[in-house]
Amino acid sequence: QVQLVESGGGLVQAGGSLRLSCAASGRTFSNYGAGWFRQGLGKEREFVAGISYVGGRTYYADSVKGRFTTSRDNAKNTVYLQMNSLKPEDTAVYYCAVRLFATAQAMGVREIEYWGQGTQVTVSS
Repeated sequence: QVQLVESGGGLVQAGGSLRLSCAASGRTFSNYGAGWFRQGLGKEREFVAGISYVGGRTYYADSVKGRFTTSRDNAKNTVYLQMNSLKPEDTAVYYCAVRLFATAQAMGVREIEYWGQGTQVTVSS
């Protein structure tokens, strides 16, 4: 079992920034690819960003490319999502997720093994 706890969500004005953190426990975190997903009200959960279990390679959805950056600190068992130039359409519950030995692009919703509880991000116009 892997337990994931997100933090850092909140309310921000359009154009602002937030940094989400996801703390992992329970298994060897460095063996897991990590990803961020989001789910807006009435919408399906969608992939936002992923980072490989080795090498630090990242992959982003087109909607956030150039604005969001994901990174990981294996010594702290933590993955981050830095969100800049936020837009109202970024409003959603953001979820951290992991998959064993996954690369950044192999983070489909149906392939995820463990999910965090989610953290709300609200961007006002």
